[in-house]
Amino acid sequence: MVQDVDIYRSLVLASSLNFTRYMFKHKVGQRFVIGEHHRKICDALDRVVRGDIKRLIINIAPRYSKTELVSKMFVAYGLALNPRSKFIHLSYSDDLVLDNSKEINEMVQSDYYQRLFPEVEVQSKNAKKWYTSAGGGLYAVSSAGQVTGFGAGQVDDPDREQRDIDDFTPAWDTAFAGAIIIDDPIKPEDALSETVRERVNNRFESTIRNRVNSRNTPIIIIMQRLHEHDLCGYLQEIEPEEWTVLSLPCIYHDEDGNEQPLWEFKHTIEELRKIEKANPFVFETQYMQNPKPAEGLMYGEFKTYEIVPYAASMVKKNYTDTADTGSDYLCSICYVETPTGCYITDILYTQKPMEYTEPATAEMLTRNEVEICYVESNNGGRSFGRAVESQCRIINNYRTRFEPFTQTDNKRVRIFTRSNEVQNMIYFPHGWEHKWPEFASHIKSYRKQQEFNSHDDAEDALTGVIEKRDDFSTITDYTGIF
Repeated sequence: MVQDVDIYRSLVLASSLNFTRYMFKHKVGQRFVIGEHHRKICDALDRVVRGDIKRLIINIAPRYSKTELVSKMFVAYGLALNPRSKFIHLSYSDDLVLDNSKEINEMVQSDYYQRLFPEVEVQSKNAKKWYTSAGGGLYAVSSAGQVTGFGAGQVDDPDREQRDIDDFTPAWDTAFAGAIIIDDPIKPEDALSETVRERVNNRFESTIRNRVNSRNTPIIIIMQRLHEHDLCGYLQEIEPEEWTVLSLPCIYHDEDGNEQPLWEFKHTIEELRKIEKANPFVFETQYMQNPKPAEGLMYGEFKTYEIVPYAASMVKKNYTDTADTGSDYLCSICYVETPTGCYITDILYTQKPMEYTEPATAEMLTRNEVEICYVESNNGGRSFGRAVESQCRIINNYRTRFEPFTQTDNKRVRIFTRSNEVQNMIYFPHGWEHKWPEFASHIKSYRKQQEFNSHDDAEDALTGVIEKRDDFSTITDYTGIF
């Protein structure tokens, strides 16, 4: 009997997938239906255990067993490997993490678990925070909640010899000692809010990242992609070399180029295409893990230039869209207008107050030798233009002429109807995305469906650049008109 237990124990501990299959069968009473994506996820988790991966991102659609595999089974598996393991489990939903924590607690105390791993003794049933007698445990809280008095993993012991990962065998003294597991840190309906996204990303930096007891403690994020700048996008942008990413779209192409469903047990190709037809944006982001679907974007790739081409008729202009509300951006664009297009030379794109924007705009106009500056006079724009003009004169800029105007046309309609002209007639300098990153981020993620956009100040100003070409559309030679 003891020998049988030892055999089962070794088999169950051999991989996280073996562990999941055994535990799920005893917990639910039916077998765990394995898809290829389950094998890929468990393979990545096994690499985390071995120490091959320290930072892991898994992107997969909802209802594809991600919570079962990573947030529940992996925690119980880690405790079976090492009862000293400490886990922090986070999600946007407090109820979700507490339910997961309660289920893990009950699993660990179950007869089928204890029969194989009696050394994992749970000392409490508190769903939010519980410990094992060996000093391990789980802290479950929403990603917006307080994470205090608990760290994931174990403090490194400099005197302990590290196990050779090539000879890794799951055991009581394995080097693995817990992890931070983040499961869906943001609600799908909140992902389009820049304010909420930034709050989640900042929360990761200010609170979550430093809740590890060792630099070797793994951090695992598993979520459906929701936006270019969700937590996964943010982390891949600032530290791409640090994170291993496993992206699992619901439709993939086999070796012969044929479409295949990720998990036919869940969705056939026909069923997935129905989801796509119902809501292409949701399908591309949440099901295909493509947070920037090309067919949903207003603009494609913009034209770029090295040097502004000379033309007999060239005018240095500026279009300024002042901030209407406190959350809006001031967008001021300097450009050279020629018969072949408008060549952007400088951009000021900021939410800073007018104490900053007025002198900054004046300095930019002067630096770019702007001849004519168009300023939207809506909602305080006229007074802003006067203040900037005064600043220009103070710094001896008598070249720039200011032209305030009232914009009466619908902003959304203007942006949409002029989008092709913006693409065809506006040129950016090479490397413009790095020169003006916030402006570039908003322009390149702006969607045709307005409800997906949090701001449109950059797009409004680019549209205005094109509209102001109309003022001179019948003039073939601009020389001397000023």
